[in-house]
Amino acid sequence: MMRRRALLAAACGAAAAPVRAADAMRIVVAYPPGGISDHVARVFARQLGPVLGLLVVVENRPGAGGSLALNALARLPGDHRTLAFCAISPLALSPHFGNPAPRVQPVSGVMYTPLLLVGTPALDANDFAGMVRLARAQPGALRWATSGVATTGHLALEQVRHELQVDVVHVPYAGGGLQLQDALAGRFELLSTNLAPLQVEYARAGRLQALALGAPTRSPLLPELPTFAELGAPGANQGSLFGLFAPGDTAPGEVRRLNAACAEVLAQPEFRGMLIEAGNQPADGSAADFTREIARQSAANARLVAALQKR
Repeated sequence: MMRRRALLAAACGAAAAPVRAADAMRIVVAYPPGGISDHVARVFARQLGPVLGLLVVVENRPGAGGSLALNALARLPGDHRTLAFCAISPLALSPHFGNPAPRVQPVSGVMYTPLLLVGTPALDANDFAGMVRLARAQPGALRWATSGVATTGHLALEQVRHELQVDVVHVPYAGGGLQLQDALAGRFELLSTNLAPLQVEYARAGRLQALALGAPTRSPLLPELPTFAELGAPGANQGSLFGLFAPGDTAPGEVRRLNAACAEVLAQPEFRGMLIEAGNQPADGSAADFTREIARQSAANARLVAALQKR
């Protein structure tokens, strides 16, 4: 944990340093400050700078489940020295809800993150089964917050609605720290968020109630917590793939160069250790591998969304 905090402190310090535009690359984080995605992006930026010979600065542009940042990136020329750090949902999920996919170039996967469902102080239930009973007894009374419409958390919510026949109200946020603050304050009953050490600390302290995990297997961070599949909602067993994207007009050679630089960062033991310590898994591979995985998940999501819309 101390190693992770030192890396985060260094990353935040680097982001604040004044630089000339010609000497800097920008990474736009598609989520608000304070969440695990923002932390990872800042650590990654700190490690990427020396590899590229540039200072990499970070800014946040949250909204629309990541689509706001990727749409802004798509409007930039390919030589703009700007990347975006985002989950793949604007490309692999949002289009199946009627939103056009941003024209961006996948550069590199960075991490896979399990989905965590927690109950807030407003939830009058002690576990997932209790939540389901309450939702059936009081249709529409429970509010479930996510990082936005057409995000992984939203899809998990829809799957729970269908597979367990419960009526809950969707409360979309822009992601990150604000929804966690509101969860702790009990402004809604349920929150789907990324698995991260801070959320785990709150669960262990009793400030939040861990209810279910979206992952193929249980997490070492919360080994007693069942997956959605174990709890009767296999379709909600969703996780998130995060990565870096470039403007759509970026030359193939530049994409390969950026991918090679990202691979150097992902190979660093300290960075990999930080990801694993936080409950994530590094996402290695070429830009082509990343693109194929986006296409694979998009096809799977298309089938899920089509099935949901028919019901």
